[in-house]
Amino acid sequence: MVGITNKILLAEIRRQQQLSQGIVDGQTAISTGKTLTRPSENALAWVQVSDIGRAQAQQAAWQSNVSTGTARAATAEANLQEMNTLLTRAQELLTAARNGALNDASKTAIVEEMKTIRTTIDALLNQKDYNGVPTFDDGQSVLVPVSRGLNLAVVGTRQEVSEGIDVGGTPMTLDAILGQSITALQGGVDADVVAALDAVKAAQNHVVLEQTKQGVRSDRLDVIGTRLTDIDIDLKERRADLESTDLTEVISSVSAKLLQLEAAQSAFARINQQTLFDLIK
Repeated sequence: MVGITNKILLAEIRRQQQLSQGIVDGQTAISTGKTLTRPSENALAWVQVSDIGRAQAQQAAWQSNVSTGTARAATAEANLQEMNTLLTRAQELLTAARNGALNDASKTAIVEEMKTIRTTIDALLNQKDYNGVPTFDDGQSVLVPVSRGLNLAVVGTRQEVSEGIDVGGTPMTLDAILGQSITALQGGVDADVVAALDAVKAAQNHVVLEQTKQGVRSDRLDVIGTRLTDIDIDLKERRADLESTDLTEVISSVSAKLLQLEAAQSAFARINQQTLFDLIK
């Protein structure tokens, strides 16, 4: 009889513990807004949330790549635009140098400005950020993963921008063209200055083409970035639907369990005060 009584008491204690835990879980769900905190609560939903979590981690990595790529692409576009502007100025200087009325001081000033343009363009081509990442890739564009099975080149190469410029059928580098222009200005031969001017025009056309290609890269990054943002929003909504708390239902459940626990504790206290002889009467 004592064994039976002990079993009954232990069972009641376990029941009250379960009620208490249920109340704590409900209160936690109300405060955090989440009802799904362990696999036992809803195994299928837990698996789905885990899958979504992994997808979100992958999405975050891709979004980080797109963000970094967008920053690099913007810098490359800005540098190309600056080169374009400098080459326009170089043409103005070469044209001005053909004015026979210029004195030696003016000619010297033009040469010095052309040297500055050459140095500045070289710096723009070889620029690196604070992490040591170059504005333009070297040799071959780095392919950056931005989605499943999709890798994009976010910037062109330094060689694509500065080499292989067609000048009258002869491939030249941007630096060689500017060097030729400076030599022509120093020599003062009009035919050489004209040839240098044509070469600078070809260089500018080449840079404009690279600007166009860089713009296409930037547009693709924008499209991918927008798509990743949309997917991320969808994943967050799906996860919230699985994890979120129905406040009305949870509050009602907690209230009911509180009443059950209070009643059980009151009854348990009365029973616990009785002796064995009281129970077997």
